[in-house]
Amino acid sequence: MSAQMDFEPAGELKIGQVGIANLRVRTLDVERLAEEMRSRVQRAPNLFARGAVVIDFGGLTRTPDVATAQALVDALRDAGALPVALAYGTTEIEELSRELGLPLLAKFRAQYERADGAPVPPPVEPAPPRRERAPEPAPVAAPAVNASNPGMVQAAPIRSGQQVYADNRDLTVLSAVGAGAEVIADGSIHIYGALRGRALAGAQGFEQARIFCREFHAELVAIAGHYKVSEDIPAELLGKPVQVWLDRGQLKIEALDA
Repeated sequence: MSAQMDFEPAGELKIGQVGIANLRVRTLDVERLAEEMRSRVQRAPNLFARGAVVIDFGGLTRTPDVATAQALVDALRDAGALPVALAYGTTEIEELSRELGLPLLAKFRAQYERADGAPVPPPVEPAPPRRERAPEPAPVAAPAVNASNPGMVQAAPIRSGQQVYADNRDLTVLSAVGAGAEVIADGSIHIYGALRGRALAGAQGFEQARIFCREFHAELVAIAGHYKVSEDIPAELLGKPVQVWLDRGQLKIEALDA
């Protein structure tokens, strides 16, 4: 059997903010999930070894029992990861988190947890009753206002251990992103120097986001949680100007014309 995994994984791993990964369990097969995690750690030890993981059982039709969930936590630890919490779901998940002694993360980028990537709509409150009164003249329509935020510009180099986050906007980096550094944007990311660290665009699930950089040496790139690590990136792209985008759930990386 080929060592290359071309089947549907038992767990879908997506990269969130502050180095936490969200493991959405699709098939409750403890051995298989542990083996997939062990493979990820072996391929990218600097990224996944002792990496914090939130376990999300929201993709299952039934909440696992305590023994099975504990077996998964232990297996993931043995595989080299570090489960730190459960993703919020049902009251059964809340009870399971207490039984396991793990925190419950009520807000771990809800868009990562939903299959369609759409934000959870706020509850609609009923409008208060209105008294009948004479009609008023129709107000003059106000001119349209562009509510989008301007892009964030980072002029100084981003060094190892630093993180820059562009909330609800694009991020433009005029210099380099060093190894061990991380840039995150809810929109697209433009890097006019070398990218040697991690770049995560579309952090709230915006799948049309893109990453552009002038010199590509990334440890990891991600669009809306879909990621690739350096070991998955063709060697011929290293050092080249590239763009990264999402095409029907598949992360694409392509060299830009000089």
